Amino acid sequence: MQNTDFCLSDWTAEDYERLKKHLKELADPSYLSFHQKLVPGVENLLGIRIPILRGLAKEIAKGGTDGCHSYFALTGNAYYEEVMLYGMVIGLARLDLPKLYCQLDRFVPLIDNWAVCDTCCAGLKAAKKYPEEMLAYLQKYLCSEQEFELRFALVMLMDYYIDDRYIDLVLDKYGAVRHPGYYVKMAAAWGLSVCLVKYRDRTLEFLKQCGLDDFTYNKTLQKAIESDRISKEDKELFRSMKRQKKA
Repeated sequence: MQNTDFCLSDWTAEDYERLKKHLKELADPSYLSFHQKLVPGVENLLGIRIPILRGLAKEIAKGGTDGCHSYFALTGNAYYEEVMLYGMVIGLARLDLPKLYCQLDRFVPLIDNWAVCDTCCAGLKAAKKYPEEMLAYLQKYLCSEQEFELRFALVMLMDYYIDDRYIDLVLDKYGAVRHPGYYVKMAAAWGLSVCLVKYRDRTLEFLKQCGLDDFTYNKTLQKAIESDRISKEDKELFRSMKRQKKA
């Protein structure tokens, strides 16, 4: 039987080829068919369930900092799941900030879909420990013209910065978004709907004067309406606030 132990302190090219072979063996054709519908346009899927990839990422991360770095040096993007796994390991590896930034600078340009983006963001707990430093790091992606680089920054704001300390900054950043990309607009709307749930009055005031495009504005309200943390009265209010399509 093939050795599938990936808790390694020093990865070799042979180990990485073994990992890729293992990923192919984990492929589930029925899940592939389902998942392809969630990430339209992504062609290089194998079809591996997210919990299985998370378990594999945890195993790789147990190899320690040295093991993670030797894994990072070999990881590629031939498969969607390779990139997803890379993002997961970045979040689990105990990297100091300069090394974390280094890996993110390599990883973020590889993102070409919402699922890889959002999964990586959810695992970057360093933002909780070093909020100011990570916020400073995110500035270049908040200014990016690349759709998924900007989405990465917007989802990071949603995951880690919608709190008393940063709410005004977050609203300002979402309000400044002018990118035409669908996945950018959806990220901004998603984040703003969370702001509506957590900071209703402040976000309502923001929405009254913001320069958001109609799609992002209406999608923000729709996502808030769909939340079970919004009162019936507020749902009616939000419905009444939607902008009508221009004739």
